[in-house]
Amino acid sequence: MNFDIIIIGSGPGGYVTAIRASQLGFKVAIVEKESLGGVCLNWGCIPTKALLKSAQVFDYINHAEDYGIEIKNAKANFESVISRSRKVADGMSKGVEFLMKKNKITVINGFGKIKKNGKVEVINDTEHKEITGKHIIIATGGKSRVLPNLKQDGVKIIGYREAMTLNKMPKKMVIVGSGAIGVEFAYFYKSMGVDVTVVEYMENIVPLEDADISKELRRSFKKYGINVLTGSNVEKVEIEGEICNVIIKTKKETKNIQADIVLSAVGIEPNTDGIGLEEVGIKTEKGKVLVDNFYKTNIEGYYAIGDILPNQALAHVASAEGILCVEKIAGHNPEPIDYNNIPNCTYCSPEIASVGYTEEKAKEAGYELKIGKFPFSASGKASAAGHKNGFVKIIFDAKYGELLGCHMIGYNVTEMIAEIIVARKLETTANEMLKAIHPHPTMSEAVMEAVADAYDEVIHL
Repeated sequence: MNFDIIIIGSGPGGYVTAIRASQLGFKVAIVEKESLGGVCLNWGCIPTKALLKSAQVFDYINHAEDYGIEIKNAKANFESVISRSRKVADGMSKGVEFLMKKNKITVINGFGKIKKNGKVEVINDTEHKEITGKHIIIATGGKSRVLPNLKQDGVKIIGYREAMTLNKMPKKMVIVGSGAIGVEFAYFYKSMGVDVTVVEYMENIVPLEDADISKELRRSFKKYGINVLTGSNVEKVEIEGEICNVIIKTKKETKNIQADIVLSAVGIEPNTDGIGLEEVGIKTEKGKVLVDNFYKTNIEGYYAIGDILPNQALAHVASAEGILCVEKIAGHNPEPIDYNNIPNCTYCSPEIASVGYTEEKAKEAGYELKIGKFPFSASGKASAAGHKNGFVKIIFDAKYGELLGCHMIGYNVTEMIAEIIVARKLETTANEMLKAIHPHPTMSEAVMEAVADAYDEVIHL
């Protein structure tokens, strides 16, 4: 079987790339070893959001009296919550299946291994075959990173997959790592009634975020009853029957915390084992594939996108990379991605959304700054919604007025960050943002007010 483009992996990088390639007139095949949609649709972005929505609904019910509504004896059915999440994921995967048919993309089930001369070997339970493509795009994504002292057994020490499909709700859980995966599961399990401890090696939780965001989330987690240990390291986990003894070294002491489950959430690593990179001669560094600005590897006809690259391991990044890659193959003249204008979103409660420089990184880069900050406690819409926690923080270069970065924490802020992405893309000035009339009453007004604060024109503070 011969194709113009063969894509290995059908996650948000692979399937989006396949559709765009088909739109451009290419004959496309996609090789997938498991479920269409990859980790994101089946085990990551989508099912976790379903879990978090259940948590949010339960939170609302538990605080219904704050809104003048009386509800008695509400309880969370853990099995039903998990089941709903799986149904949402299954529905999305079927949606991708429909899109493949609609766009006349050949789907080949099996493990794909690249070979020289544009060949891909596909192995599944029933057959072993070889297909050929003029262009091969590797989009195999990532998997849960395993620490040497925290080997996952899938039962007591688990990764994100198992965390989404537990048979019963644990009483106590230790979560190692406080990136997006760690804090989202921390919020979910705490809302379900689990005693949760988060252990973070760095000094701040969500350590890649602005320091002010980290402080605010820690405050919120403390108020919510989530125990957070920063500057701490899990040295080992001793399993005795049903109990995990988690030995944690903090700055002051070594402590033993007992838990039913330990969730390792220390990030992801690329799925590059056994896919033929070495045989073909594709260059890697620290396990990540090296590519040019248009995702071409050092070997002609072979490309790579998504989590196997040294860039941000995010679904929307993989999709954008794939589209750009096939547009370049088609002879278009696409603009390389600006990786400093990629939004990061974390869906715990309160939500976090950010883009561009943090205050610390902007200072390190030598910028003189104008910083504006607007708390949601001063927002009428946030007060009416009962979500007064959090703020919008916006950072400008004092000299030229360039919008360097924006950091938000609060209710639904993941839906607000797009304004900043577009503004930065269009090189919008502070004055233009200030004079763009924002609707009232909305949470999004906080962006305009934060800009006004940076330039000493804020009205509602």
